[in-house]
Amino acid sequence: MSIDFRSEAQSLQAEMVERRRDLHRHPELAFQEIRTSGIVAAVLHDLDIEVQIGIGKTGVVGLLEGRHDGLTILVRADMDALPVQEANQTDYISETPNVMHACGHDGHTSIGLAVARILSKHRSRFKGRFKFVFQPAEEIGAGASAMVADGVLENPRPDFSIGLHLWNDLPVGQVSVTPGPCMASADIWRCTIAGYGGHGAAPHLAKDPIAAAVQIVSALQTIVSRNLKPLDGGVVSIGSIHGGDAFNVIPPEVKLEGTIRTYEPETREMIHQRLAEICEGVAASMGCKAEVEITLMTPAVVNDQAVSERIAGIAARQVGEQNIRQDVCTMGSEDMSRLMENIPGCYFFVGSANNERRLDFPHHNPRFDFDEQALAIGAAILAEAAASLGEG
Repeated sequence: MSIDFRSEAQSLQAEMVERRRDLHRHPELAFQEIRTSGIVAAVLHDLDIEVQIGIGKTGVVGLLEGRHDGLTILVRADMDALPVQEANQTDYISETPNVMHACGHDGHTSIGLAVARILSKHRSRFKGRFKFVFQPAEEIGAGASAMVADGVLENPRPDFSIGLHLWNDLPVGQVSVTPGPCMASADIWRCTIAGYGGHGAAPHLAKDPIAAAVQIVSALQTIVSRNLKPLDGGVVSIGSIHGGDAFNVIPPEVKLEGTIRTYEPETREMIHQRLAEICEGVAASMGCKAEVEITLMTPAVVNDQAVSERIAGIAARQVGEQNIRQDVCTMGSEDMSRLMENIPGCYFFVGSANNERRLDFPHHNPRFDFDEQALAIGAAILAEAAASLGEG
């Protein structure tokens, strides 16, 4: 393909920076991306791309047709921000109290629009179509499912699904394309421990759910250390414990809440089973009763081997073979997995950190920011990947 995607992306660098900073000043939480989706829809419309709005509540879909029928390539970017009070001192700091783009979705949206601009410019050279999916509510793991429920994977159904994440665990100029599982599934678990309340001075007359909760928290650590194969990946975390209101009262109930992260379905099933067994068994041994509820959020992101190899080759032409990684995995989750279920795809990481400029704070941190050189790198790779996959 004779299109110089690097030059095309670099020519849009100033536009991407301007748009990214505008979005950063005006972040919007999950399913509240009204302003953001309006900007996206307007840009796509100006590019003469067919636009659908309100897909998955606040999602936007753009369909770009090539010169004749062919494959359909889904290109995804997420749009939502986080409930975080920004602590940076830039001239594009968030103007919305307690809301911040602390994960790079402002950059993802800007990159997605740049890719749409590049591909629309050369539409007469492509066959098939590109389906641009600007997704809400990734941060709560609900946006992709909402878009799927509204038919984003139909009419037409994608042949391939691709996307990227700006990644502050990697320096700008590096790219990771990891075949197989690269991001974990995410589930929420809740446990309600019911005891028998009483006076703190007479614990023998009560069934203490706090004492049971302490033992459960300790016992849950054995799932990964003693039930999980050493070479498999899994996390069981407790993020919330609530019980009691007074220093001298044993409460009747304690609630625990946490998350489960895995790569493999078998590991996920095993952890679910052991968590319920431990909570119920330990509670019963202390005269209490435990009820466990597990809410499935997102499956693991699993990159297709062949698609990953093709994108790795494209990325190597952009940043050099020496800057390509194929081993970056995280227990963080991404509902991009919903857009890749039964569809070959790849979700890759574009390095965005710059230690010298202190643009290296982790994702979800109040000081998060990234090196904007990553925008052109991401746009070039994503645009060429979509075009290449569209050719079959």
